[in-house]
Amino acid sequence: MVPGAEIYQAAPLPLPVAWVLLLALLLDLIIGDPRALYDRLPHPVVWMGGLLSRLDRLGNRTDFSDRSRKISGVLCLTLYLGLIAVAAYWLNRLILSLPSNGLSLLLLAAVASIFLSSRSLINHVKAVASPLETGDVGQARGAVGMIVGRNVDQMTVPAVCRAAIESLAENFSDGVIAPTFWFLIGGLPGLILYKAINTADSMIGHKSPQYRHFGWAAARLDDVMNYIPARLCALLIILSSVFLKAADSIGAARAAFRFAPRHRSPNAGWPEAAMAGALAFRLGGPLAYGSEHQSRSWLGDGRERLSGNDIRQSLQLINICIIVYCVLLFIYGRLVI
Repeated sequence: MVPGAEIYQAAPLPLPVAWVLLLALLLDLIIGDPRALYDRLPHPVVWMGGLLSRLDRLGNRTDFSDRSRKISGVLCLTLYLGLIAVAAYWLNRLILSLPSNGLSLLLLAAVASIFLSSRSLINHVKAVASPLETGDVGQARGAVGMIVGRNVDQMTVPAVCRAAIESLAENFSDGVIAPTFWFLIGGLPGLILYKAINTADSMIGHKSPQYRHFGWAAARLDDVMNYIPARLCALLIILSSVFLKAADSIGAARAAFRFAPRHRSPNAGWPEAAMAGALAFRLGGPLAYGSEHQSRSWLGDGRERLSGNDIRQSLQLINICIIVYCVLLFIYGRLVI
């Protein structure tokens, strides 16, 4: 059987998994995260974060040695993922056991769309570009502070733009490409487990004194889970650059292979460098996380002084990426029928 022809052999569906995923992407783009729903019911990622916070309080004790914290972190992560895996398995089984295949498909796509973030990401980055176009740098700093962890108080306009574009590229990989990749590999449980790992990395996978050892396993596992998706994301950016007049697909490819290995992350550099090369930008460079200043390598050899219009160009490229990705999913679905 060709991979992706059906979600599980035990529960054949009338549509290939790629088309279910395509529907999930479209639902996320159209509906996103409806505030009316999540004002009343916490988002599943909030539940994941709550569980992890409890395990953090139990296992990340200040009187533990570094070795004990690392072992505790591995055990807490295992328990956390085990509980979520069981919940994801039974949720998936419940959906696929519905008497109507059509209803199963719709519900599966709807649940999958909850864990995607294309619309949310685009809206957050637009919120940075809009005030820059009217000269409100303070509001732009506040908006970019919602999507990056670095110190934004003294950011210049080019620094704000670079932060927004870097976040757009990295989170497009983490929030769209990676979860859909793991959905294709492991169905709904694969997607949910990926999201749980990515949430753990966001919460405890830092190199701060508090989490350097306790969050070690979460950070390493997230690196493994994003290894292939990050490179596929860079490839998608390179391919999509062909369809944007202002972009350079060859420049995107050259930048990805030249600059991505210089990034501190084994994965984030690939989509960021591809974006920089596609639009002749220079991303990366020194930054500050709170009072901590970090020296980072530059990605790309283009313009360093960016503006709100450059954020808009980056958004155009990501929108094209989404269209190209949807087309590829449709074609893949046709091939496996």
